[in-house]
Amino acid sequence: MVGCNVGSYSNSGGGTVGIYGWTISPVVEYCINEIWGKSKSTGTYVDTVNSDGTTYTIFKHQQVNQPSIQGTKTFWQYFSPRNSQNSKGANRTITIGNHFIARKNKGLKPGTHNYIILLTEGWSGSGNSNVTAW
Repeated sequence: MVGCNVGSYSNSGGGTVGIYGWTISPVVEYCINEIWGKSKSTGTYVDTVNSDGTTYTIFKHQQVNQPSIQGTKTFWQYFSPRNSQNSKGANRTITIGNHFIARKNKGLKPGTHNYIILLTEGWSGSGNSNVTAW
């Protein structure tokens, strides 16, 4: 479980605030998107997961011969964007285990954690963020 406070987040382009990480055996890139910019992460629909008082939609997307934490590989990306934009300036909890259990129950192999971070990211525009984790 990770707690975070999003004091502010603005971005004129794409972006996200959430949990980001990689697993190995198999190599998987994943993100739990708490706040997203102009568009949500998508792919092939898998299921939904209810966690921490809200609903997230689980998507998967296969990357073919792309850079990964183990060099150029073919690997899966798993995204869990929150269905509704989260209000900024509030404390929130992200129970990461709920997302991994939901994915595993749908046959998405979780792998062994390599690393996990609280992510604030923006692209194709400008902006700023003030995010704290605990």
